[in-house]
Amino acid sequence: MTDLNELSQKLASIRQDIETELKEIADSKGIYEYRKTIMDGKAGKIGSLMREMGKIPKDLKAEYGKRVNEIKNWAQDVFDRADEKLKEQEMERRYASEKIDITLPAKKFKKGNLHPNTQVRMQLADIFGSMGFQIYEGTEIETDYYNFTALNTPQDHPARDMQDTFYLGPEFLLRTQTSAGQVHVMENQKPPIKIISPGKVFRSDDDATHSPMFSQMEGLVVDKGITLCDLKGMLDVFVKKIFGEDTKTRLRPSYFPFTEPSVEVDVSCFQCHGKGCRLCKGTGWIEVLGAGVVNKKVLEGCGIDSDIYSGIAFGIGIERIAMLKYGINNIKLLFESDLRVLSQIDD
Repeated sequence: MTDLNELSQKLASIRQDIETELKEIADSKGIYEYRKTIMDGKAGKIGSLMREMGKIPKDLKAEYGKRVNEIKNWAQDVFDRADEKLKEQEMERRYASEKIDITLPAKKFKKGNLHPNTQVRMQLADIFGSMGFQIYEGTEIETDYYNFTALNTPQDHPARDMQDTFYLGPEFLLRTQTSAGQVHVMENQKPPIKIISPGKVFRSDDDATHSPMFSQMEGLVVDKGITLCDLKGMLDVFVKKIFGEDTKTRLRPSYFPFTEPSVEVDVSCFQCHGKGCRLCKGTGWIEVLGAGVVNKKVLEGCGIDSDIYSGIAFGIGIERIAMLKYGINNIKLLFESDLRVLSQIDD
């Protein structure tokens, strides 16, 4: 380029292109990309003019350089102002999109609650804890000895059969009752003993009111002069706190290998108050647990002198209490985690 007039036309064309293009660009990213096509030292339009300086005659170089620098400075200023303006607009749009309307009502979040089994277990722990009971948690895998033999269960007892017990081998099995825990405690602790032993137990049983796996809580008291009357008084307190102050207990003779005498414990129907309804099947009473006086053979087998000490034991099905307390008619609802059921239960 040897003619300053030609340079003037080219510079005017660049200026016109910049002014036109900037009107069409809507964001700072567009400014950045377009600026490169003008200002880049290698490929930009103004940058290309600067590289042609070596071809300009000496007498025109000063004026050429002056004009190119003028448009370079002008373009830089125009781009900076356009970029700043668009960034301000982008920031305003961002603030508008993130704006919180504090006059709108807050979003409602559903409150979570504990599973019915957990609620009942905690209630039982609180009730018996207030009576001085300590918690002992045994193992879910037990030996045949602790699960049956030490609890005075004969070799030919039906509970040992394969259809009732999940055997893991000749010696080991999944415990069928938390009663196994009382033997461990009595072997390792001298009376007085006052413990509850909650945990999962396993039996080959499955219908609307039974499950192959369920939760149980064993209770054990061993001390001098313990009788069935102590059991009755303790259970009276328990049922009143769980089912209501007007609930009563009734003991019926029964049989368990590890207690003698043994009893089934009924409570007066807390729904109809003894008048008879569907829940109590018209009898006015509901069976809730089994209990009794610890068999002397069990005490002696654990090294406790049965002439000096006596004991009482009881076993509570946690799912059964939950089903009765919360009106659940199928035990499987407690294992399906259906929020339509669980969300209704919160003590």
